[in-house]
Amino acid sequence: MPHTRHPPVADGERTPAARLSEAAMHDIVGYQLAQAAIVTDHVFTEQVGKPQGIRRVEFTILALVHGNPDVSARQLALALAVTPPNIAIWIDRLESRGLIARTRSASDARVQHIRATPAGALLVERAVKLVVQAEQAALATLSAAERAMLVELLHKVALARRR
Repeated sequence: MPHTRHPPVADGERTPAARLSEAAMHDIVGYQLAQAAIVTDHVFTEQVGKPQGIRRVEFTILALVHGNPDVSARQLALALAVTPPNIAIWIDRLESRGLIARTRSASDARVQHIRATPAGALLVERAVKLVVQAEQAALATLSAAERAMLVELLHKVALARRR
């Protein structure tokens, strides 16, 4: 079987690390998001995950709780597109570490309100600053305007869940 020669691949159509051709997937948003997530996952792991012993999903829950005092587990599950049993496990973990606290609703005993504890609030505030600074350094090839545009475009992509 003869070897088929492929046309040369431009640098912009190669994977960043292994320099493999990604021409067939170059225009697939999901593929590019996954490649970019490798960078941002590393930043999170090094700045917050390892030092604080917290997983990304747990940090996300904690940050949402901190920003939305008295949120319910149901609201968190909907926001993160996870099942109620999974959110319950993560809430239990955060509560056992003293990062969040639950209280029963005065109007409906079936509902629990979730708040960040002072330790949880401090962790979120410090972690957000660290991640933002580290992402700026990791994404130094982007100008401030490009970074703001990227954040806005990704937010618009995320809003597609409403449809």
